[in-house]
Amino acid sequence: MSSDMRMPAGIEPELFPEPGVESGTAPVAGGELYYEAAGSGPAVVLLHEGMLDLSMWDEQFGWLARSGYRVVRYDARGHGRSSVVDGDYAHHEDLRALLAHLGIARATLVGHSHGARVALDSALAYPDAVAALALAAPGISGRAFSDPFLLQHIREQVAAVSAPGGVTLFIEHFLRMWVDGPHREPASVDPDLRERIRATAKATVRAHAEGMGRGTALEVGAAGRLAEIRVPTLVMDGDLDSTDISANAHAVALEVPGARRARIPAAGHMVNLENAARFDRELAEFLRGAAY
Repeated sequence: MSSDMRMPAGIEPELFPEPGVESGTAPVAGGELYYEAAGSGPAVVLLHEGMLDLSMWDEQFGWLARSGYRVVRYDARGHGRSSVVDGDYAHHEDLRALLAHLGIARATLVGHSHGARVALDSALAYPDAVAALALAAPGISGRAFSDPFLLQHIREQVAAVSAPGGVTLFIEHFLRMWVDGPHREPASVDPDLRERIRATAKATVRAHAEGMGRGTALEVGAAGRLAEIRVPTLVMDGDLDSTDISANAHAVALEVPGARRARIPAAGHMVNLENAARFDRELAEFLRGAAY
């Protein structure tokens, strides 16, 4: 766990002792998930971005655990210390198995990008298990990319796989899409953030390359079903992100009954890291108001 134990405004750190961290693996169909958990109280589960791992939540994990929540973060299948993909699977089914392993009947899901996509699928597949949704820079299953910036980099990223220095190029296109975004050049982005994400993505590729193409992640198709969601929902997106992510955030705010959208300034796709102070305030306020 990160040593960063700062608290967002409105939460008094002295009210809760620094928690211990439980870690382990949970069995899922055809594999296992590595997880970390801390704190006690209503359950909050953190779901990471694709190509990354649970460490992207270092800035939030500590203060959530100290704020009266049982916070769980985990590496999705094909990421981090979880199993390599070896056949078809479903991220929302993996999450369901993890919650069962931990004895959690109901949780608030905090998902970033692909993690938000999984959170939405989970809310539709298992509505009784989801208390609330906090979605950051959200993906939505069933919605295709259309932003020319993203489409160009996706094409170049696919071509990079078979090119000399393919891994380096593959990861650079990932950084261009999901760290820099369409409104900035790499030199305009915090170099420490860029290198942190590069290192995590590189570790993911190295650890899970053998599983690429071995199976398909089965999804619910949330794009046409957002109006079915009936839990408190917050959606957050950065003002420097792509038009596709902005459109996804707008769709959630428009179609999920009662959903609220918070636009995070001075941030691209990695909203919880680029403007952590604003992100944390929005999340803390939402969790305080979400009914369990």
